[in-house]
Amino acid sequence: MRIREITGIGWRADAALRGGHGEARVLAVLSTSIYVDAGGEVLWVGARDATPHARAIHASRTPDGCDAGARVSVALPTDARPWRPDDAPSTAEAAAALRRGAARLAARAAALGTPRGFGAWLLGVPLAFPLDGAGARADTLARACAADDPARSAEAATALLGLGPGLTPAGDDFTGGAFFARALLARAGIVDAAAWQAGASAVRTAAARLTHPIGAALLGDLLAGEGWAPLHDLAAALARDDEPAALDAAGRLTRLGHSSGWDLLAGFVAGARA
Repeated sequence: MRIREITGIGWRADAALRGGHGEARVLAVLSTSIYVDAGGEVLWVGARDATPHARAIHASRTPDGCDAGARVSVALPTDARPWRPDDAPSTAEAAAALRRGAARLAARAAALGTPRGFGAWLLGVPLAFPLDGAGARADTLARACAADDPARSAEAATALLGLGPGLTPAGDDFTGGAFFARALLARAGIVDAAAWQAGASAVRTAAARLTHPIGAALLGDLLAGEGWAPLHDLAAALARDDEPAALDAAGRLTRLGHSSGWDLLAGFVAGARA
């Protein structure tokens, strides 16, 4: 089956498909997207207006009748520039602004609408099933990040991996949001980059046995400071003290998936703590 009319593509998807002549194998079929494997990289085909991500392939129409295991080929665009996030905040001043802004955002999160998933934790309200017993685990990871303790953060994260339904469980997204924030702080030089990379490596290893392979791939990106476009936009806006832009990015983030965006936002705020 051939997927035509590609309207946009992430840089990682572009590289994987070009390395394999556009060929991929279907991993899972969802209502609005298809997950595929191209040369060992997990990618997905989504709608034209789907949220940009390094692994995303945007098509004017997703194919019907695909089953897991089927082979597909993607007609790679010749004139589209692959999406790649802008450079992360790289100065101590920008990182400090990011931390201040994240703390303010936590206080204003109620303005973003009804929370889902770990969004309830962010707003200080009870978590709903199946996360109703996970608040203490989120607290533990948040405290470890605030203490700048990578080893304890990795241990706390392990208790969250695989928690929740779906291919990208809420616990993975919360963990990913937290380590995404730490990766940005490490790039800015205000936390120990080597120690946090070691912590991220420990989480990556644990994810291989504790969560779904698709979730593990997306989590791996977050551990390295890569994620969805609105998460990068949020970090950039906070780093330049642009509160209206930060709220706009946070709102776009919370519309991602059933609860994934809220889970990422809550984790990001937890990870930015000092």
